[in-house]
Amino acid sequence: MASGLFALLDDIATLMDDVAVISKVAAKKTAGILGDDLAVNAEKASGFVSDRELPVLWAITKGSLLNKAIILPFAFLLSAFLPVAVTIILVLGGLYLAYEGAEKIYEYFVPHPHESAEKVDENITEEEVLALEKKKIKSAITTDFILSVEIIIIALGTVVGEPLSTQIIVVTIIALVATVGVYGIVGLIVRMDEFGAKLIALNEKEDSFSDKVGLLLVNALPKLIRALGFIGTIALLLVSGGIFAHNIDFFHHLLESWPGIVKEFLIGLVVGFAVLLLLSAVKKIFKKK
Repeated sequence: MASGLFALLDDIATLMDDVAVISKVAAKKTAGILGDDLAVNAEKASGFVSDRELPVLWAITKGSLLNKAIILPFAFLLSAFLPVAVTIILVLGGLYLAYEGAEKIYEYFVPHPHESAEKVDENITEEEVLALEKKKIKSAITTDFILSVEIIIIALGTVVGEPLSTQIIVVTIIALVATVGVYGIVGLIVRMDEFGAKLIALNEKEDSFSDKVGLLLVNALPKLIRALGFIGTIALLLVSGGIFAHNIDFFHHLLESWPGIVKEFLIGLVVGFAVLLLLSAVKKIFKKK
């Protein structure tokens, strides 16, 4: 009986050691997309009344956890019964990531008008404020669903050859870390300006140390979100290029003498702009019809 218990504990220890090693690999694979996730969610969670930012962020976080609770079982079923589907979804996700990265670069160099933002009446009622808040939360949770699918499939792609128990533990850990880590950091980011304002109002002295730090935090918020967006765009192309290079033979043997990071970035960039041009052409054809 005792020997059986020790054998079980040894198996558990071995499993957890494997999980720790594989989780590190999966985390590295998904880290790229988290930069874009941070930028997107920080932008969506900001712009609310100060005392509503954290409740809104908590609502989005709960929606994100629900998204992952829905996605994870389907991902594990695919991995168990149709593993080739994981690779197909992974490549399709890579196309989406490459397209998103290319579109952001195109928009930076060739700006185009967006739909005008909704004008909010100063005399808006509390019910209307809550309705607008719910609309923004719903939009953020929808965006999170797409990003969650990408994160889970990329993580699953790194453990697709492992036992199902290892896959479940590793991918669940990555999903939870992604949610807690991303929204925890987003919470700190969106409160930067509020904390800065409190430092400025800390004393009546002008140009004090607290004033300087407070102004730095207030002015840094929009710059930080833009910087995260830039880093996220590069990460999108690197992650997508890595997906193509590791799952498609043509790209795997392409530019073999080049450094991996340069090769993956160029592949993601070229494929992204190819998808962007294709979708633009399709949109024009449908507009004409």
